[in-house]
Amino acid sequence: MPRHDADLELALRLADAADAITATRFRAHDLAVERKPDRTPVTDADVAVEDAVRAVLAADRPGDVVMGEERGGTLDATRVWVLDPIDGTKNFLRGVPIWATLIALVEEGVPVVGVVSAPALGRRWWASSGGGAFASDAAGERTISVSGVRSLEDAYVSTTDIKTWVEYHSREAYLRLVDATWESRAFGDFYQHCLVAEGAIDLAPECVANPWDIAPFQVLVTEAGGRFTSLEGEERYDGGSVLTSNGHLHEAALKLLAR
Repeated sequence: MPRHDADLELALRLADAADAITATRFRAHDLAVERKPDRTPVTDADVAVEDAVRAVLAADRPGDVVMGEERGGTLDATRVWVLDPIDGTKNFLRGVPIWATLIALVEEGVPVVGVVSAPALGRRWWASSGGGAFASDAAGERTISVSGVRSLEDAYVSTTDIKTWVEYHSREAYLRLVDATWESRAFGDFYQHCLVAEGAIDLAPECVANPWDIAPFQVLVTEAGGRFTSLEGEERYDGGSVLTSNGHLHEAALKLLAR
């Protein structure tokens, strides 16, 4: 498979630019917050990050298309940078340090580079097609891989908010999976998929997800040895839902999550 070293290097620089903004606005007393039409919050930091990333891409990759949560765009292009300036905005505005900037490069409809940067946690995760998956923290950089758990009864599962299962899918379906597993938590948003990639948990389903919420995880989790599909079992980041797993448990989890 082709390597994307230059694109990955750029994505990491984009994450640095984002971190420089979010780190100064996190817990700022003058943080400006508005509500979008779907009632989700957006802060001045969200907009500032997306604008900064778009400016770098316009200079360094003028032929590429950009799709961002705040400024929009299209996925209908050969090369698209998909951005979520702050995933976990509710945490960000409440002072909870579990939030991240998500950056993905999608080629011909498939994510080939993914970077997730969570500066308040001191963590970052990244991957490129054929290049492996990695993470960094205070101890340095390391290669990451999914867990080896092979039985649902030994599995650790996480979701974002159980109320979304009531509205968009089936609360009973999610509870079937919970009942079949060893332990459940709600680490939520980006964090649970990163934990799947590094083998800390085994399954992370979400019944509703936008492309910018999950694009980096298609390459991050698969390069770490796991699986990434929609709840319908399709290997696509724009299917409106997602299940990340260590691979061993994927099919069994999909069957339990079916409506």
